[in-house]
Amino acid sequence: MAAQSSRLAVRALRAENGAMPGFYRLAADLLLIAHLGFVAFVVFGALLVRRWHWLVALHLPALLWGIYTELFGVLCPLTPIEVHLRQLAGEAGYTGDFVTHYLLPVLYPADLTRTVQFWLAVAAAIPNLLIYGLLLMKGRRSAG
Repeated sequence: MAAQSSRLAVRALRAENGAMPGFYRLAADLLLIAHLGFVAFVVFGALLVRRWHWLVALHLPALLWGIYTELFGVLCPLTPIEVHLRQLAGEAGYTGDFVTHYLLPVLYPADLTRTVQFWLAVAAAIPNLLIYGLLLMKGRRSAG
């Protein structure tokens, strides 16, 4: 009942203001870009830490979150927000997660499986661990 009344309210908003779907579509697209930027930061953030050491305080939690979501199949909270904005814009939205919908079709022909998610987590962790290891060794050399 509540879902039906919220759908009716959204339809009424669309009928009253034709600009609303455009606003929601823009918001969804901006959120998509931010989400993609976050994924890139998770994968490549350690390279930025090499130059700006203070970014480690932002990158390590982001990296751990990215690995956690892939290993345990947790849905990133940005995904349902984007889907909801797309639905408010009159688009169909999508099911599943960000990686499955946007990245996996580019990288892999099959659907996202737990095995693929495991390897995505490994792909995020290994290069970052190597870069952080090099940074730590460099720090020890300069300190000693």
